[in-house]
This record gives sequence, C-alpha cells and structure tokens, in this order.
Amino acid sequence: MNKLKIILAEDHNLVRNGIKMLLESQADIEVIAEADDGKQVLEHLVSGIVPDIILADINMPEMDGISLIKAIKSTHPHIKVVILSMLDQEKYVMQAFMEGSYGYLLKNVNESEMLFALKTVADGAKYLCVELTETMLNRLINQTSAQAEQEKNQVDFSMREIEVLHLVAEGYTNQEMADKLFLSKRTIEGHRQMLIDKTGSKNTASLIRFAIMNGFLS
Repeated sequence: MNKLKIILAEDHNLVRNGIKMLLESQADIEVIAEADDGKQVLEHLVSGIVPDIILADINMPEMDGISLIKAIKSTHPHIKVVILSMLDQEKYVMQAFMEGSYGYLLKNVNESEMLFALKTVADGAKYLCVELTETMLNRLINQTSAQAEQEKNQVDFSMREIEVLHLVAEGYTNQEMADKLFLSKRTIEGHRQMLIDKTGSKNTASLIRFAIMNGFLS
C-alpha cells in the first residue's frame, strides 16, 4: 500500500509536532519533511523530496502559504497544497482557492476531519472545512433570502403606468393626461389608482415620494 506523503510547513514547533504526531499515527500517511516556511518547502523540493500534499500554514516568515501555492503551481503543478490557518475570513479562503489551493482547514479542526480532508484532496477533490462551509452557506442563505425579499417588495409597473407616473409627477391633471395620451379620463383615473394601490401610497404626494426613493423618478 502506497503511503500518502506529506510535507508539513508550520513555523510554530509545538503545533507542527502535534500535527506530525497525528499524521504519523496513521499507517497510510508519512510526513517526509518539515519546514518553518514556504522557502524551506521549496528547498526540500529542489533536493528531491517530493510529496503528494503540502500542508502549510498561511502565515509564515520568509514565504507565506499563498506565495507558496503560487510557486508550487508554476514549478510542481502535480503537488497539492492544503492551507492550515487560524484565519477564517472569507477573503483569505477565496484567495487561497483562487491561487490553486486544494484545501483550507482551520487549526481547530478535529483529527478525523483533518485526516478526511487530506485523503479527499489526495483523491483529487477540493476540501473546505465544515466550520467555514457552514459559515459561508449561512451567509449565502441570508443573502439570497434578503434578495428574494427585496425582489418581492419591488413594484412591477406597466409602460403605461410609468407614463402616467411621470405625468403625475409633472403636475398634470387627469384630464390633461387623458388628452396627452389619447385616453379617456376614466382610464387615466384607473391607472392613477393602480399606481397608488401597487405602491401602498395614501395619496399623490406619497406616490411621488415612493417613486423617487425607488428610482422610478430621477
């Protein structure tokens, strides 16, 4: 059985040693090299140490995780990089994946999730840790709900109603609008009432205020 070969890049010794112990407790995983930063990872690669996956902190001296991803993509595109970070901001997650990362894990992930993530990436899939997935999914749900609510509240006017609305704003009377649009006064009154009903306005003044606030009148 071929072991999954890992280079572990983490500048904090205690953290690195803890992760190494976890990984090497698995019969099918081998940590073939360690590094304090991205520069040392590249030195390992030059020396002929080639892993399947590089598990790297995003914040490291000399060369950080994002810079390492860029370097690996140009020199060793077959090697997959998984970011291990304390940074849970979406911009860092997106930046990592856009640069070519295969995974993004927060440092508080449990052992089983870390091992599952590495094996998922080894199989060629990308992985985002559960905590970040839930956060981003909740944000997307809230954003979509807000957008749906906004669309629900939007008023859909016909072209004729828009014409009448502009003439109302210009101060035309119902009869003047009827003459201008070649319609009956009764038809104009119907359009005017429909505008008030659709916008929930109490009178012409509040109708015009609604139209201005929602971009129907400039």
